[in-house]
Amino acid sequence: MKRFSLEYYLDGLRAQNTVVLAQSITLVESRKRTDQDLADQLLNHILNQESKSVRIGITGTPGVGKSSFIEGFGTYLTSKGKKLAVLAIDPSSQRTGGSILGDKTRMETLSRNPNAFIRPSASGSTLGGVNNKTHEAILLCEASGFDVVIVETVGVGQSETLVNDMVDFFLLMIQPGSGDDLQGIKKGIMEMAHGIVINKADGDQEKLAKRSKTDLLNALHLFAASETGWSTKVELCSSLEKKGFDLIWQMILDFQHIMIENGLFQNNRSNQNVRWFENRVNFGLIQHLSDHTALKKNIKELRSKVQSGELSVSMATTEVLTIVKQLLT
Repeated sequence: MKRFSLEYYLDGLRAQNTVVLAQSITLVESRKRTDQDLADQLLNHILNQESKSVRIGITGTPGVGKSSFIEGFGTYLTSKGKKLAVLAIDPSSQRTGGSILGDKTRMETLSRNPNAFIRPSASGSTLGGVNNKTHEAILLCEASGFDVVIVETVGVGQSETLVNDMVDFFLLMIQPGSGDDLQGIKKGIMEMAHGIVINKADGDQEKLAKRSKTDLLNALHLFAASETGWSTKVELCSSLEKKGFDLIWQMILDFQHIMIENGLFQNNRSNQNVRWFENRVNFGLIQHLSDHTALKKNIKELRSKVQSGELSVSMATTEVLTIVKQLLT
């Protein structure tokens, strides 16, 4: 793909050109060294731009209706004058690295909305159902004038802390009567959630949804109080009947107001930047060492010994770490 000058990307983002925004995200996702250098310059230029955006992470078990919810909720937000960017992370094949990338098909109405931008990205090998350049993509969307950024994850079950570390509001979606689903959701994810939405609260499931809300609120009372002064809220929603979007948006605004009032909103983002830096350093070190010719050769030999049973995993690991220490001294 053709690469442009730094000024081209900066001017395009300032002009809120979604084609340039998409090209900028492709640039930061590239693994080419020259692209990474240009991407670093681009991100450094937009870093201090003031943004009044709200970043929302949405997670939930497969089949809960995340995409349908985002389409309905996104349409509601744009009707209120908001500019919405959706970073939809599709699952990647562990064998080929490919992904389905069908979010624009599943959010057909929203994808045609002039005030919405949908960017499907492959999750790759990153845990938690997020792309390892999602944080960068958020900054690019904000630089292009989007004041609401939604990150839709693959689903619940891996390292959702990664999602929580790049958004302001973490939303967990469940279905009515999701007793089995809740058993599969880690307590830590429930504790991280700032809001819980019970989707598909319509028709025969509406009563069940209301009962689920009562059960959830009772369960949440058992959790330790948050130091932010915010208690997790539970709302009902029907993406089919387009009900509940106003209550969910108000819940997010209430949370943002409290966080700004107590000085924790910007503090949280600053702490997220530190964790982002640490993660990038760790990722960079691993990538750098993985490309080292001598280390790759040693790992290949040790892998064969582990496979044949000649060497234990612990001994082989110790040998690799010893070689790494020698390379770094």
